[in-house]
Amino acid sequence: MKKIIPVVALFLFAMLLWNLFFGPGDMNVVFDGDEVDGPLGAVLAVFFAGGGLLLAAGVLVVVGAILALVFAGLGIMLVGGLGLGAIVLALAVSPLLLPALIPIGIIWMIVGRNRRNRMKAQPA
Repeated sequence: MKKIIPVVALFLFAMLLWNLFFGPGDMNVVFDGDEVDGPLGAVLAVFFAGGGLLLAAGVLVVVGAILALVFAGLGIMLVGGLGLGAIVLALAVSPLLLPALIPIGIIWMIVGRNRRNRMKAQPA
């Protein structure tokens, strides 16, 4: 794979050079059935393509700003709702978790005692 990437890049660069020197003569623009070709057609094609790209960039900026405002508001409501739901769930489940916490506490105490004994046994 590493050997094919430079070959493909070189081939694409050769195609770009070929199109640069032999390609732009066939560009044309059509206005109401009147065909404009040659260098003027190429200039008009580049001008209108650039204008379309600028228009698209402006539309993307506006849409992005609107989406950022909408999703920021929804995100705040979503995080607040999830936090409220977590608090309600914790309050509802906490009395039921006490029987599960007792064995977990005993295991935690045993592991801590074993770790303390190992630390005392190791020479400093």
